[in-house]
Amino acid sequence: MTDSLISVETKSGASFLTLKRAPLNVLDIATLTQLESALAELTRDESIRVLVLKAEGKMFSAGVDVADHTPDKVGGMIPLFDRVCRALANFPAPTIAIVHGHALGGGCELVLCCDLAVMSDNAKIGQPEIQLAAIAPIAAMRLPQLVGYRNAADILFTGRTLAADEALKMGLVNAVVPAEQLEQWVEEKVTRLTNLSRVALTMTKRALHLGFGAWDSSAAELERLYLDELMKTEDAHEGLTAFMEKRAAVWKHK
Repeated sequence: MTDSLISVETKSGASFLTLKRAPLNVLDIATLTQLESALAELTRDESIRVLVLKAEGKMFSAGVDVADHTPDKVGGMIPLFDRVCRALANFPAPTIAIVHGHALGGGCELVLCCDLAVMSDNAKIGQPEIQLAAIAPIAAMRLPQLVGYRNAADILFTGRTLAADEALKMGLVNAVVPAEQLEQWVEEKVTRLTNLSRVALTMTKRALHLGFGAWDSSAAELERLYLDELMKTEDAHEGLTAFMEKRAAVWKHK
Protein backbone atom coordinates (compact mmCIF):
# COMPACT_ATOMS: atom_id res chain seq x y z
CA MET A 1 0.00 0.00 0.00
CA THR A 2 1.45 3.37 -1.02
CA ASP A 3 -0.09 6.82 -1.23
CA SER A 4 0.79 10.46 -0.70
CA LEU A 5 0.44 10.50 3.10
CA ILE A 6 1.79 7.14 4.29
CA SER A 7 3.51 4.14 2.80
CA VAL A 8 3.70 0.49 3.85
CA GLU A 9 6.41 -1.97 2.85
CA THR A 10 6.35 -5.55 4.10
CA LYS A 11 9.16 -8.01 3.52
CA SER A 12 10.58 -11.06 5.28
CA GLY A 13 8.23 -10.79 8.24
CA ALA A 14 8.81 -7.08 8.89
CA SER A 15 6.45 -4.26 7.96
CA PHE A 16 7.58 -0.63 7.71
CA LEU A 17 4.84 1.99 8.11
CA THR A 18 6.09 5.43 7.11
CA LEU A 19 4.56 8.88 7.62
CA LYS A 20 5.05 10.88 4.42
CA ARG A 21 3.72 14.37 5.24
CA ALA A 22 7.17 15.95 5.22
CA PRO A 23 8.62 18.06 6.59
CA LEU A 24 6.66 18.00 9.89
CA ASN A 25 4.37 14.98 9.43
CA VAL A 26 1.42 16.77 10.99
CA LEU A 27 -1.35 14.25 11.67
CA ASP A 28 -4.45 15.60 9.99
CA ILE A 29 -7.73 13.71 9.60
CA ALA A 30 -6.77 12.40 6.16
CA THR A 31 -3.47 10.99 7.43
CA LEU A 32 -5.11 9.44 10.50
CA THR A 33 -7.76 7.85 8.30
CA GLN A 34 -5.09 6.26 6.13
CA LEU A 35 -3.17 5.10 9.22
CA GLU A 36 -6.30 3.47 10.61
CA SER A 37 -6.91 1.66 7.33
CA ALA A 38 -3.28 0.54 7.03
CA LEU A 39 -3.14 -0.76 10.60
CA ALA A 40 -6.38 -2.69 10.11
CA GLU A 41 -4.96 -4.36 6.99
CA LEU A 42 -1.60 -5.10 8.61
CA THR A 43 -3.27 -6.57 11.70
CA ARG A 44 -4.82 -9.23 9.46
CA ASP A 45 -1.45 -10.18 7.95
CA GLU A 46 -0.27 -13.19 9.94
CA SER A 47 3.16 -13.14 8.31
CA ILE A 48 4.22 -9.96 10.17
CA ARG A 49 6.53 -10.52 13.13
CA VAL A 50 7.46 -6.88 13.72
CA LEU A 51 5.99 -3.50 12.70
CA VAL A 52 8.26 -0.45 12.42
CA LEU A 53 6.76 3.06 12.56
CA LYS A 54 8.93 5.80 11.08
CA ALA A 55 8.70 9.07 9.17
CA GLU A 56 10.21 11.00 6.31
CA GLY A 57 11.18 14.67 6.51
CA LYS A 58 12.87 16.71 9.23
CA MET A 59 11.00 15.18 12.17
CA PHE A 60 8.97 12.17 13.26
CA SER A 61 5.80 14.20 13.82
CA ALA A 62 4.80 17.63 15.11
CA GLY A 63 1.51 16.13 16.31
CA VAL A 64 -2.17 16.29 15.43
CA ASP A 65 -3.22 19.18 13.19
CA VAL A 66 -4.46 22.06 15.37
CA ALA A 67 -6.83 23.05 12.56
CA ASP A 68 -8.68 19.76 13.10
CA HIS A 69 -9.51 20.76 16.69
CA THR A 70 -12.13 23.25 15.54
CA PRO A 71 -15.69 22.60 16.82
CA ASP A 72 -16.84 21.22 13.47
CA LYS A 73 -13.99 18.68 13.27
CA VAL A 74 -12.84 17.77 16.77
CA GLY A 75 -15.79 15.44 17.41
CA GLY A 76 -14.58 13.20 14.60
CA MET A 77 -10.84 13.74 15.01
CA ILE A 78 -10.46 12.71 18.67
CA PRO A 79 -12.23 9.33 18.30
CA LEU A 80 -10.28 8.71 15.08
CA PHE A 81 -6.95 9.41 16.79
CA ASP A 82 -7.99 7.18 19.67
CA ARG A 83 -8.74 4.33 17.25
CA VAL A 84 -5.36 4.73 15.55
CA CYS A 85 -3.54 4.68 18.88
CA ARG A 86 -5.58 1.71 20.06
CA ALA A 87 -4.81 -0.22 16.85
CA LEU A 88 -1.11 0.54 17.23
CA ALA A 89 -1.01 -0.38 20.93
CA ASN A 90 -2.96 -3.59 20.31
CA PHE A 91 -1.09 -4.61 17.16
CA PRO A 92 -0.50 -8.36 17.58
CA ALA A 93 3.23 -8.31 16.84
CA PRO A 94 5.95 -6.18 18.47
CA THR A 95 6.12 -2.57 17.27
CA ILE A 96 9.10 -0.20 17.07
CA ALA A 97 9.03 3.61 16.76
CA ILE A 98 12.00 5.37 15.15
CA VAL A 99 12.20 8.98 16.37
CA HIS A 100 14.25 11.63 14.62
CA GLY A 101 13.92 15.40 14.88
CA HIS A 102 10.90 15.91 17.15
CA ALA A 103 7.99 13.76 18.30
CA LEU A 104 5.51 16.19 19.83
CA GLY A 105 1.89 15.97 20.96
CA GLY A 106 0.10 13.31 18.96
CA GLY A 107 3.47 12.29 17.52
CA CYS A 108 4.72 11.50 21.01
CA GLU A 109 1.50 9.59 21.73
CA LEU A 110 2.13 7.35 18.71
CA VAL A 111 5.54 6.56 20.17
CA LEU A 112 3.94 5.79 23.56
CA CYS A 113 1.71 3.22 21.84
CA CYS A 114 4.65 1.28 20.42
CA ASP A 115 6.38 -1.52 22.32
CA LEU A 116 9.92 -0.34 21.62
CA ALA A 117 11.32 3.06 20.69
CA VAL A 118 14.69 4.44 19.62
CA MET A 119 15.66 8.13 19.29
CA SER A 120 18.48 9.87 17.53
CA ASP A 121 20.72 11.68 20.00
CA ASN A 122 19.62 15.10 18.73
CA ALA A 123 15.89 14.33 18.79
CA LYS A 124 13.34 15.72 21.24
CA ILE A 125 10.01 14.45 22.51
CA GLY A 126 7.15 15.87 24.55
CA GLN A 127 3.49 16.72 25.10
CA PRO A 128 3.04 20.51 24.73
CA GLU A 129 -0.80 20.41 24.76
CA ILE A 130 -1.09 22.20 28.11
CA GLN A 131 0.40 25.31 26.50
CA LEU A 132 -2.74 25.52 24.33
CA ALA A 133 -5.06 24.81 27.30
CA ALA A 134 -5.53 21.31 25.91
CA ILE A 135 -4.80 17.84 27.27
CA ALA A 136 -3.16 14.70 25.88
CA PRO A 137 -5.60 11.85 26.63
CA ILE A 138 -3.51 8.98 25.30
CA ALA A 139 -0.38 10.25 27.06
CA ALA A 140 -2.34 10.65 30.31
CA MET A 141 -3.24 6.97 30.06
CA ARG A 142 0.13 5.57 28.89
CA LEU A 143 2.81 7.79 30.44
CA PRO A 144 2.27 7.00 34.16
CA GLN A 145 2.87 3.30 33.54
CA LEU A 146 5.87 3.91 31.31
CA VAL A 147 7.78 6.56 33.29
CA GLY A 148 6.01 6.69 36.67
CA TYR A 149 3.35 9.09 37.92
CA ARG A 150 5.66 11.94 38.95
CA ASN A 151 7.58 12.02 35.70
CA ALA A 152 4.30 11.82 33.77
CA ALA A 153 2.85 14.67 35.84
CA ASP A 154 5.91 16.83 35.15
CA ILE A 155 5.73 16.18 31.41
CA LEU A 156 1.97 16.80 31.12
CA PHE A 157 1.66 19.73 33.54
CA THR A 158 4.59 21.72 32.12
CA GLY A 159 4.39 20.76 28.45
CA ARG A 160 8.19 20.87 28.33
CA THR A 161 10.19 19.09 25.67
CA LEU A 162 12.60 16.32 26.66
CA ALA A 163 16.00 15.79 25.10
CA ALA A 164 16.83 12.26 24.01
CA ASP A 165 19.11 11.47 26.96
CA GLU A 166 16.42 12.47 29.49
CA ALA A 167 13.82 10.40 27.63
CA LEU A 168 16.17 7.42 27.84
CA LYS A 169 16.86 7.97 31.55
CA MET A 170 13.10 8.03 32.25
CA GLY A 171 12.50 4.85 30.31
CA LEU A 172 10.43 6.61 27.66
CA VAL A 173 12.61 5.05 24.94
CA ASN A 174 14.82 1.96 24.79
CA ALA A 175 17.88 3.48 23.17
CA VAL A 176 19.46 6.71 21.97
CA VAL A 177 21.95 6.50 19.10
CA PRO A 178 23.62 8.95 16.71
CA ALA A 179 21.29 9.83 13.84
CA GLU A 180 23.45 8.01 11.31
CA GLN A 181 23.11 4.78 13.35
CA LEU A 182 19.31 4.74 13.64
CA GLU A 183 18.77 2.45 10.69
CA GLN A 184 21.47 0.05 11.88
CA TRP A 185 19.88 -0.19 15.37
CA VAL A 186 16.49 -0.91 13.84
CA GLU A 187 17.88 -3.41 11.34
CA GLU A 188 19.55 -5.38 14.15
CA LYS A 189 16.38 -5.38 16.26
CA VAL A 190 14.19 -6.35 13.29
CA THR A 191 16.54 -9.19 12.36
CA ARG A 192 16.46 -10.51 15.90
CA LEU A 193 12.65 -10.40 16.07
CA THR A 194 11.94 -11.84 12.63
CA ASN A 195 14.09 -14.86 13.48
CA LEU A 196 11.75 -15.72 16.35
CA SER A 197 8.43 -17.58 16.45
CA ARG A 198 5.53 -15.30 15.55
CA VAL A 199 3.15 -17.20 17.81
CA ALA A 200 5.56 -16.80 20.72
CA LEU A 201 5.95 -13.08 19.98
CA THR A 202 2.20 -12.51 19.87
CA MET A 203 1.65 -14.52 23.06
CA THR A 204 4.40 -12.54 24.79
CA LYS A 205 2.72 -9.30 23.75
CA ARG A 206 -0.61 -10.51 25.11
CA ALA A 207 1.13 -11.40 28.38
CA LEU A 208 2.76 -7.96 28.54
CA HIS A 209 -0.64 -6.33 28.06
CA LEU A 210 -2.03 -8.30 30.99
CA GLY A 211 0.70 -6.80 33.14
CA PHE A 212 0.62 -3.31 31.63
CA GLY A 213 -3.14 -3.01 31.48
CA ALA A 214 -5.05 -3.41 28.25
CA TRP A 215 -6.85 -0.53 26.58
CA ASP A 216 -10.05 -0.28 28.63
CA SER A 217 -12.87 2.02 29.68
CA SER A 218 -10.40 4.69 30.81
CA ALA A 219 -9.83 5.57 27.14
CA ALA A 220 -13.54 6.23 26.65
CA GLU A 221 -13.63 8.38 29.79
CA LEU A 222 -10.63 10.41 28.62
CA GLU A 223 -12.29 10.94 25.25
CA ARG A 224 -15.45 12.14 26.99
CA LEU A 225 -13.40 14.49 29.20
CA TYR A 226 -11.76 16.00 26.13
CA LEU A 227 -14.86 16.43 23.99
CA ASP A 228 -17.63 17.07 26.52
CA GLU A 229 -15.75 19.14 29.09
CA LEU A 230 -12.43 20.57 27.87
CA MET A 231 -13.66 21.62 24.42
CA LYS A 232 -16.53 23.54 26.01
CA THR A 233 -14.17 25.82 27.95
CA GLU A 234 -13.27 29.31 26.78
CA ASP A 235 -9.55 28.74 27.33
CA ALA A 236 -9.48 25.69 25.06
CA HIS A 237 -10.88 27.73 22.17
CA GLU A 238 -8.57 30.65 22.98
CA GLY A 239 -5.50 28.39 22.99
CA LEU A 240 -6.30 26.92 19.60
CA THR A 241 -7.23 30.28 18.10
CA ALA A 242 -4.09 31.97 19.44
CA PHE A 243 -1.91 29.17 18.02
CA MET A 244 -3.45 29.46 14.55
CA GLU A 245 -3.25 33.28 14.68
CA LYS A 246 0.40 33.07 15.88
CA ARG A 247 -0.16 35.22 18.97
CA ALA A 248 0.07 34.83 22.71
CA ALA A 249 -3.04 33.39 24.33
CA VAL A 250 -5.05 35.42 26.82
CA TRP A 251 -6.43 33.02 29.41
CA LYS A 252 -9.74 33.54 31.20
CA HIS A 253 -9.17 30.43 33.34
CA LYS A 254 -12.61 29.12 32.52
